[in-house]
Amino acid sequence: MGLSISSNLLDALVLSVVRNEDTYGYKITQEIRNAMDISESTLYPVLRRLQKDDCLETYDMSYMGRNRRYYKITQKGILTHELYKKEWQSYKSKIDNIISDGGEI
Repeated sequence: MGLSISSNLLDALVLSVVRNEDTYGYKITQEIRNAMDISESTLYPVLRRLQKDDCLETYDMSYMGRNRRYYKITQKGILTHELYKKEWQSYKSKIDNIISDGGEI
């Protein structure tokens, strides 16, 4: 059994990974896979959306004779990440209370 993942949660996870360091798509996927099952085909639309929303920017660097696209968080991305983090803490606390205490909030 698995819980469904919202697009906002995926955005928050990607921003969290990229906030730590500029990185590329495959590595972002691997980081998120430590917490949940996600494919690269699911991740790349998230990266494009965050880039379109000015939360991420990209640049290319040569790696073993090929270009690798790196993602870097923007100032807007940092602010968005902070909002997601606050929302997550509140959401997580409420869910933990229900699951742990049998329904009391």
